[in-house]
Parts: sequence; structure tokens; C-alpha cells
Amino acid sequence: MMEIEIDFTKSAQDNANNYFNKSKKLLQKKEGSEKAIKDLEKKLSKMHTIEKKPDRKIIKSAKQEWYEKFHWFCTSNNLLAIGGRDAHQNELINSKHFDDNDLFFHADIFGASVVILKEGANAGNEIKEEVAAFAACYSSAWKEGMHSVDVYAMRRNQVSKSSSKGSLGTGSFLMTGEREWYRNVALSLVMFIKDDKLNTVPSVSYQKIGNDKLLHVKIAIGNFKKSDAAKKVSSKLSYSDMDTIMRQLPVGNFRIE
Repeated sequence: MMEIEIDFTKSAQDNANNYFNKSKKLLQKKEGSEKAIKDLEKKLSKMHTIEKKPDRKIIKSAKQEWYEKFHWFCTSNNLLAIGGRDAHQNELINSKHFDDNDLFFHADIFGASVVILKEGANAGNEIKEEVAAFAACYSSAWKEGMHSVDVYAMRRNQVSKSSSKGSLGTGSFLMTGEREWYRNVALSLVMFIKDDKLNTVPSVSYQKIGNDKLLHVKIAIGNFKKSDAAKKVSSKLSYSDMDTIMRQLPVGNFRIE
């Protein structure tokens, strides 16, 4: 039942006109509300039809290859290069992963990764320059703040663990014969994501294989300590596996671009 208030000080006609005017205002408000609702529904409908790619934070590639326990990269012609993270891994690489058709690279400085270019004995000079740059970056030259260092390459039959005085200590090798030299090799790296995997390559390699569409950062010697540099790389690449980033960075300080 609907209650209607009557103003007895006014005539029936005046009361009727008053209710008619009120009903017109209410009707206008209703029509305005219905129009606002329809406009809002249209906007929501359009928003749902717009394809929006969600921000994707790469955590870690599920499949880990055997060589990922070492420093590693693939050259611009897709040859694999691996490097020791410490003296024990240098030993392991020399004894288990250095074959007759490979090449041995080492920076000419105390404290450096042994880097092996698999199937690299007949590689062209440009490819060997890429690996020399990788060996330079993973040497104590980075920690010392040197922006370049000499690197040499040797064949399997030129590198030995024994001398006339007996076996050499961990991480030490006997070199014989002529070395192939790469002088004043620049220290500079690029990190990028490809197929959800974090790759770290010398800048000279990325210039050849780089794709502007690949998310990447440039890494040089600078003032950021390793942990801070890793955080910046993680943020720029949307890659949250800090352990992998830390393992792929050399020892020293950094500038991230």
C-alpha cells in the first residue's frame, strides 16, 4: 500500500500539481541513472575486450643443462664455451671437458677462469676473439678494475698437469709451445633473456647475435657492488632468480646500463 501526504492548506489541484512535478524530477533522475549505468557497462565491455599482456616475472628455467654449473655462453656461430668458476672447476674442465678438437683460453693474469671452446680448434679468428673476451671478463682483471687484459689460446697437446718435478697444484697447468695471443681485450658483458633462460655473453658476441627485441642489459666495470648490481639486473630483466644472476656476474664492481 502506498502512502500519500496531502497538504490540507492547498487545494486538490495544487496537491496534484505538486506530486506531478515531483514525479517528473524522479523520472528524470531515473533516466539519468539508467544512462550512466549503460555508459559504464559499455566502458567495462571495451576494457574486457582489450588484450593486455600480464607482467611476467621469470623465476628460473626449469631445465638446467650440464654446462650451466660452469660459466658458459654460446658464440655467434653457436659453439659452446665453458669456464671454471674456481680452481677446482678449472681442474674439472681440463680433465673432463677439454678434448683434442677444443681450444684452451686463459687471461694473462694470476687468477682467471680456464675457458674451453668446444670444437673450436678450427674456429675463425672472430669467434676466437669472442671467447678471448669471455675469458678476459672472468679473470681477476675485472676485480682489479682493469678495462682490458691480454688473453692467450692453446691446443690440447700444449696443456698438461705434470712437469719434470711431478704433478702441479690445483688450478696450475704446464704450457708448452707457442701461444696464440689476443692483446688488450676489453672487459664488457651483456645479459639477456632468451627462451626464459638468462644468458651472459661478451659484448662483442652480442653485437653479432643481439636482437633489439631481446630484453638485455649492458654490464661494465663500475661502482656497484655485486649484490646491488644483481638487484638492478633482476629489475631490468624481470628475472627473479638472484642466485643465477650472482653466479653469472664476475667478481668485482659493476655499472649496469
